[in-house]
Amino acid sequence: MNLVVGKSFYFDFEVAFMQWLQSALGEKGAMAVSHLSAFGEEMLLIGILGFIFWCYDKRYGTFIGINVMVGLVLNPLIKNVFWRRRPYFDHETIKCFRPVEKNADMYDIAAQGFSFPSGHSTNSVTAYSSIAVYKKNKVLNVVAFVIPLLVGFSRVAVGVHYPTDVVCGWISGLLIVLLIPLIFSKVDEKKHWVVYAAIFAISCVGLFYCKTSDYFTSLGLMGGFFVSLEFEKRFVKFENTRNPLFCITRIIGGFAIYFAVNTLLKLPFSKEFLDSGVFLAGVVRSIRYFFVSFAAIGLYPYVFRVEKILRR
Repeated sequence: MNLVVGKSFYFDFEVAFMQWLQSALGEKGAMAVSHLSAFGEEMLLIGILGFIFWCYDKRYGTFIGINVMVGLVLNPLIKNVFWRRRPYFDHETIKCFRPVEKNADMYDIAAQGFSFPSGHSTNSVTAYSSIAVYKKNKVLNVVAFVIPLLVGFSRVAVGVHYPTDVVCGWISGLLIVLLIPLIFSKVDEKKHWVVYAAIFAISCVGLFYCKTSDYFTSLGLMGGFFVSLEFEKRFVKFENTRNPLFCITRIIGGFAIYFAVNTLLKLPFSKEFLDSGVFLAGVVRSIRYFFVSFAAIGLYPYVFRVEKILRR
């Protein structure tokens, strides 16, 4: 078992604020607020990305997806440097109302991840700001501002992040949205694969020091997504659709592929090994999510050709 302990550091005002906030909200209030965290969670963001990429506009989806993938990997890269323990680990007066991994022990740091910075805060700024920046729409600008605020507030209210975790998460998300598109704008589109390879290679630095499962999951998703973009561009070349029926079937099918491939690739391994936290289990996790991502983004759009037959 790969034992991960973490480090305790915080400002007294953060603890006092969190205690006051949970007391003011009460258990029912905190549980209600906890649902706001969903706007920064991977499944919802993947759903939004899937709709935009598979249905609405794949260039738009590519823009958002690249930023989101960088954010997903950057967050655990930073977390595994600071090793900050979550607030409820060190303060009995702070309760956890929404653990990161509901099926794991609440006090298993390898499964629940570290606290600094907040991944939900990073994800929400990265995703919703990317959506707004690409479209340059005033309503979307408001959404990109309000949703990260609500997500960050919920992460503090449910006891899994200090306020400084949230603020730094917002900052890292904003830096991604400002810098990553700028880098790609300086490179010819035909050479974007070079940038993908460079980002992925830099991200692999975490293999030398990251101990938490979120890093290995994100690295695999990023690798599969980047390869899928080039594969789709060269071989698949699917067309977007605004047909409501086709949109629904594409999204349902995409999620079915995602979960089916993920489940199938777990079968050769025991649950004990997959949950062991050892380096090899992490590598297997990355490989699994690489193929999950590639199957859903790269291969799955081949199926969309069937729609042309149905239109006849």
